Amino acid sequence: MKILLTGANGYIGMRLLPQLLELGHEVVCTVRDESRFSIEKEVRDQIEVVEIDFLKEVEKGKIPNDIEAAYFLIHSMSASIDDFDEMEANTARNFNLYLESTQVKQVIYLSGIVNEENLSKHLWSRKNVERILYEGPFKLTVLRAGIIVGSGSSSFEIIRDLCEKLPVMITPKWVLTKTQPIAIRDIIFFLTGVLGNEKTFNDSFDIAGPDVLTYKEMLYQYAKARGFKNWILTVPVMTPKLSSYWLYFVTSTSYKLALNLVDSMKIEVIARDTRLQEILNIKPHTYSEAIDMAFKKIEQNLVVSSWKDSMISGRFKKKLEKYIQVPKFGVLKDEQKLKISDPKRVLNNIWKIGGDNGWYYGNWLWKIRGFLDKLSGGVGLRRGRTHPDKIYPGDSLDFWRVLLADKKAKRLLLFAEMRLPGEAWLEFKIDENNVLHQTATFRPRGLKGRLYWYSIVPFHYFIFGGMIRNIAKR
Repeated sequence: MKILLTGANGYIGMRLLPQLLELGHEVVCTVRDESRFSIEKEVRDQIEVVEIDFLKEVEKGKIPNDIEAAYFLIHSMSASIDDFDEMEANTARNFNLYLESTQVKQVIYLSGIVNEENLSKHLWSRKNVERILYEGPFKLTVLRAGIIVGSGSSSFEIIRDLCEKLPVMITPKWVLTKTQPIAIRDIIFFLTGVLGNEKTFNDSFDIAGPDVLTYKEMLYQYAKARGFKNWILTVPVMTPKLSSYWLYFVTSTSYKLALNLVDSMKIEVIARDTRLQEILNIKPHTYSEAIDMAFKKIEQNLVVSSWKDSMISGRFKKKLEKYIQVPKFGVLKDEQKLKISDPKRVLNNIWKIGGDNGWYYGNWLWKIRGFLDKLSGGVGLRRGRTHPDKIYPGDSLDFWRVLLADKKAKRLLLFAEMRLPGEAWLEFKIDENNVLHQTATFRPRGLKGRLYWYSIVPFHYFIFGGMIRNIAKR
């Protein structure tokens, strides 16, 4: 079957793609920026990739007309606080228009459980998208999921941050709201199971795990699974805005995502039917089993995708290619170079930079800079990195974004997503003479930008000098 996979470089899309290929399907992936599609070459060779921004005017003929089925995995909750619902509605309308010229028979939409009368803006938007998709020229199958638990999922990473960093928590009363989490593995089973299944055409199904838990119980069970105890005190005085700031500063989530999540956490997300489990003969995993499976993937360095690599986790507004050409004029630089004897080992060290491995020198200074960035509304250091030794264009790397990662050319180029009075690049390159070049480039924005650069020049002397020496030495 020829399948259209939208949101192919998102958290769900990256998990679903290899499963569809394994089942023998032909897959056409749509992404907004092909340069940041983080997949292995052998997978890339098996698929067709089409660049489409579903928020922009429809360009007829971009999608192959022999598409038989499509997955709608697009959402905009983290992109905006005020108008993400309008963005999602426009995306769904444009999606319908794109498919008018195809032979598509079925569209599968992953939504959220929307069984309450008073829905949050996020959940109302998901329901509205469902209504728009039902108007499309195809049979629609809607999977309404609970909170998704898996390595790299936003929900799992938030719970992980809270429990690992705060043994004692003073929490808002929404932690007493009931929800029904579901393992990412079960999500993929359901998404592939309904494909081509006529029993699911033009119908909506709730999908969730077997456990109905409060968020407080989820935090307690996580701590128990990890072998430690935590204490949670609930207070009624935290406003949604204060709760959002609390999540933003303690976890790796962005403020926009935190605000929209808090708005939804006041609503019970509980499944009301299990019809699809019976149709597909699927028995979902428990919450504790989902946690165990997530950590097995983390411990084996097999995390396929992470929400942190999404562009919405940072501040990028343009395609990566807009930044790849490092400016040469009107910039300030710190250039370091060092003759090396083992380029392969040094290149491997470069590919391990950031995350748990740190920045090779003055990690406490990097942490302070990350904390200051978080205080000013930036991304901070908490995003870390998805893989310990693999880097792809578009990946997040602490408060940097990977622009270029070419091992053959022995070059890594990063762009700063921290809040700065200007733009900053950090580049590592090994030339044909086995000389390691490390270049920090800063394009200041006015006088404020120049004052910022010169104020930190003394730190550069130690940080960048120590970093290149340790990269070459380790």
